[in-house]
Amino acid sequence: MPFLGQDWRSPGQCWVKTEEGWKKTTADDKNNNLSVQRLEECFNKENLLISLNYDLSAKKRKKDLMNNNTKVPYFHMDKWIYVHKGSTKERHGYCTLGEAFNRLDFCSAIKDTRRFNYIVRLLELIAKSQLPSLSGVAQKNYMNILERVVQKVLDDQQNVRPIKELLQSLYVSLCSLVQDMGKSVLVGNINIWVHRMENILQWQQQLDNIQINRPTSGGMTLTDLPDSLQLKIMDCLSDGRDLVILGQVCPDLGRLTEDRLLWKKLCQYHFTDRQIRKRLILSDKGHLEWKKMYFKLSRCYPRREQYSDTLHFCTHCHILFWKDTNHPCTANNPEDCTVALSPQDFINLFNF
Repeated sequence: MPFLGQDWRSPGQCWVKTEEGWKKTTADDKNNNLSVQRLEECFNKENLLISLNYDLSAKKRKKDLMNNNTKVPYFHMDKWIYVHKGSTKERHGYCTLGEAFNRLDFCSAIKDTRRFNYIVRLLELIAKSQLPSLSGVAQKNYMNILERVVQKVLDDQQNVRPIKELLQSLYVSLCSLVQDMGKSVLVGNINIWVHRMENILQWQQQLDNIQINRPTSGGMTLTDLPDSLQLKIMDCLSDGRDLVILGQVCPDLGRLTEDRLLWKKLCQYHFTDRQIRKRLILSDKGHLEWKKMYFKLSRCYPRREQYSDTLHFCTHCHILFWKDTNHPCTANNPEDCTVALSPQDFINLFNF
């Protein structure tokens, strides 16, 4: 039967576990052992100080590497990761959203035009609801990746509007989260997050100051094409806001962007017939106002998302990977067990 305290059957003695087994020791033996330990500690004091200095230097180098002011951010470059949702005999722990965000190769994905919009949408979803669930390292990587995204937009002068929307969503979320500091919603000092919010405001100002220069070549422009070709090009736009901005360039383009067939195709592409029937808008002449219906439907229902390249998940191997990198699948038909993930599906994969 286990007992607490000193054994009454052997006053002044205690049991000590040794390599040879359990042995009884008296108080004198215990004092002798303590004196020997103190001598050894004094003898090795110099070596211990040296080892501590090495440890402190290593920790300082690691801290400098993970610091926000470092010139080399901390990124992983894994092509695929194993997503496990529980502990087993073979594997301990589980994969979280923060771990997946750290280990997947998002740094190179930013440079790929096919994956850029996918990454931006994923960053926006994390900013709206999943930022507190990330670890401290994942939150720091999130800001580093966001900085690279903004820098790419400033250099290329493309995709300005989605980045503005992303920064606005992130700033609104941080304003509410910073007020709850101390409730384990964000990792790190509040001054760090205030500094990051100042960076977001600075990025927004830089995006507002972008001035797209007109091309110097005197070749053919969009307005020089026939109206049928211009409408064909406009038909490739999947966002109604792009049509509105294009129509503000000149009166001729503004006239073409009011074509009812363009807005009808947009409504049918993004929304179901049932959703359209619930939001019918008729003009004075009895015609359907497809343009007004599109923006009204956009406020009520989510629009259809389309990406050139997405993350894929193998249901057989439980592996998350990019489409063109593939993974060592053990299934007989890997195509049958591979599922393309939207940004929302990627986040839902870790909500367990």
